[in-house]
Amino acid sequence: MVRTLATLSLLLVTTCCIAEEVSLTAPAEPADMKVIFNGKNLSGWNGDPSMWSVRDGVIHGETTPDNPAKGNTFIIWEDGILKDFELRLSFRCTADNNSGIQYRSKHLPAGDGAKNKWVVKGYQHEIRNEDDLPNVPGFIYDERGKRGRICLAGERATWEADGKKVVSADLIDAAGFKELMKVDDWNDVVIIAKGNRVLHYLNGKLILDFTDNHPELALSEGVLALQLHAGNPMWTEFKDIRIRMLD
Repeated sequence: MVRTLATLSLLLVTTCCIAEEVSLTAPAEPADMKVIFNGKNLSGWNGDPSMWSVRDGVIHGETTPDNPAKGNTFIIWEDGILKDFELRLSFRCTADNNSGIQYRSKHLPAGDGAKNKWVVKGYQHEIRNEDDLPNVPGFIYDERGKRGRICLAGERATWEADGKKVVSADLIDAAGFKELMKVDDWNDVVIIAKGNRVLHYLNGKLILDFTDNHPELALSEGVLALQLHAGNPMWTEFKDIRIRMLD
């Protein structure tokens, strides 16, 4: 009974924490956002040059049958470390595979279990060309970590020392996601991270509210990177990438 009461108390605390008011629509873009992709070349970015390029003003990553990825590979932004931040960009990709936006992540050195020189681990904002929950863009995946799908689209959740706690799953439902997601087109992402709390917005709507209270696995800083997934040939594109550091 004591343990049950303690667990209830923890849930009440974390629920109150998550319930702090946030906008259900993406906040207006601040004037001091910094553009970190110039639309002309990959200056400031480090990725496999056989897979990453600039096409028509966007970052284009592509694998082919003749040039497959040897494990998941990434293009890494070299000009800053993300702690508390606001990130805005647009993406589109094929339906044959998936991609991602890594943040607060670690660049692994070659030989540390990495199959290529551009491998990272950490929080990933999933990128997919699908609109059927739960396999949709926006959920948090623990790239090369232990926790898998950390927080799904639609959820308000925390991760405590003893595991995940879903406070609610009412931010968006299946019908709402089908209306929100632009399959085979550009979609807008806003990621806001302050302390151990992360908000994901897709096309202007809050789709995920996550607080990481794990004493060992929570991430407070790291690199920004974009993913090409191993497996079926695919392409993914990103544009209008801008960031604002909040700390």
